[in-house]
Amino acid sequence: MPMPAAEIEALIKAAIPDAIVEIEALVDDGDHYRATVTSAAFAGKPRVMQHKMVYEALGGRMGGELHALQLSTAVPN
Repeated sequence: MPMPAAEIEALIKAAIPDAIVEIEALVDDGDHYRATVTSAAFAGKPRVMQHKMVYEALGGRMGGELHALQLSTAVPN
């Protein structure tokens, strides 16, 4: 079952409240997205930990409801 972009955004924001989340569909199937997540919570953390925080926010949906997520993370300027 596809996962709407709005649900992905809501899950990330619930776990990382200050996150600015931008999501773009890579194809029109509800399974392949690109996400850019910006949060002060990422400050001082290596990129792998930043990505882990986002994947944990998705609660195990990666590989199931959500097939692919091209992820970029950043700390606000």
